[in-house]
Amino acid sequence: MTPEFVVSFAKEAIILTIFLSMPMLMLGLIVGLTVAIFQAVTQVQEMTLMFVPKIVAVFMGLLFASPWMLDEIVSFTRHIIENIPLYIK
Repeated sequence: MTPEFVVSFAKEAIILTIFLSMPMLMLGLIVGLTVAIFQAVTQVQEMTLMFVPKIVAVFMGLLFASPWMLDEIVSFTRHIIENIPLYIK
């Protein structure tokens, strides 16, 4: 294993992690921004009003996106396992 291989392997893993986490982060951002605008307009400053909708949105996003996420993780893992003979040369 060369240092270039290790760096490219780590880069691929980090990109996959970002790719898989991005939909949940975007849902949290959109819901958080919407709730913040609602709080600013109505002047309701309740802390639980900020966190509960974000948690529910992220869990709903995980519920719908988990098959896709699992497929991506399994595909990445399968790729790694199938190429083990190439890695040890």
